[in-house]
Amino acid sequence: MAQRTKWALDPSHSEVGFKVKHMMFTNVSGMVKNFTVEAESGDDNFSDPVIKFSGEAASISTNNADRDKHLHSGDFFDVAAYPSMNFVATSFKKIDGENYQLTGDLTIKDVTKPVTLAVEFGGLQKDPWGNIKAGFSINGKINRKDWGLTWNAALEAGGVLVGDDVKIHAEIQLVKQ
Repeated sequence: MAQRTKWALDPSHSEVGFKVKHMMFTNVSGMVKNFTVEAESGDDNFSDPVIKFSGEAASISTNNADRDKHLHSGDFFDVAAYPSMNFVATSFKKIDGENYQLTGDLTIKDVTKPVTLAVEFGGLQKDPWGNIKAGFSINGKINRKDWGLTWNAALEAGGVLVGDDVKIHAEIQLVKQ
């Protein structure tokens, strides 16, 4: 069997964020501050990769203490009972050029569902210290209700306080080991 390449997360150059509609007309942004990515590949083109993501639910932040406390509560992520969110890739397919499709199983609150994300693979670069890095921009959309995140409030003029669709965006840099 051919040697596989291991990749480590460069946390200082990586971020995982999200946006969700608030009151049906603006977006509220947030991020998962603490997360890990484990990856290995068959080659530098990321053929046949193994990719695992784990995010600490209690590190979800929207830069508003009251809202974050509500998100961490049983109404949403219930971080005391479900401390992590996890993603395990099942396929990584090249669409064209630098565009790929990443499919995998996302687990939130012990509910696991398949998701497909669009990935732009920025390629490889050597940093000034001789490290080989791989860069990825990841985008997708999920319906929060699929994972039991169903809390909401009706608005007087119609509609709801929190939208169902959650847009995900991540910038990930990996370092070749």
